Amino acid sequence: MAKCEVCDKSIQTGHRISITRSQVSRRANKIWRSNVKRVQIVEKNGTVRRAKVCTRCLRSKLVTRSV
Repeated sequence: MAKCEVCDKSIQTGHRISITRSQVSRRANKIWRSNVKRVQIVEKNGTVRRAKVCTRCLRSKLVTRSV
């Protein structure tokens, strides 16, 4: 299971709903997987390590990516 090490985002579950004639006719189980990448990050003390981080944390600059 992919899980972000910064925000703990992981798999979310729910229902895929099939609508026929403006009424709910069926519900099927659905899994939404988070977009987690394995990247090298720089920690606060300056060490570089690999971590699984979601793309939202990368985009919002919650982690510093190593070059």
